[in-house]
Amino acid sequence: MSDDTDVLLRRILTDVLGLKTGQAEAFSADTGLFGHLPELDSMAVAGLLTELEDRLDIVIEDDEIDGEMLETYGSLLAFAEAKRAES
Repeated sequence: MSDDTDVLLRRILTDVLGLKTGQAEAFSADTGLFGHLPELDSMAVAGLLTELEDRLDIVIEDDEIDGEMLETYGSLLAFAEAKRAES
């Protein structure tokens, strides 16, 4: 399932943030997201979380959202994988 989540997460980031083709595919676990990608600002976070819920069929509670989750690609992927494992 993790490979599937990885592929979906890269697509979601590309679609929601309007990234260049292939940009998300080059992300490593250490790639910075919030505060590093100009496309991912506070306004984009809400749209990103909504798409994550819709496309990954998960529910993200308000108290689960923090800066660490959005700090790097790896942390966001780990969060998404954990949420999918719950459901």
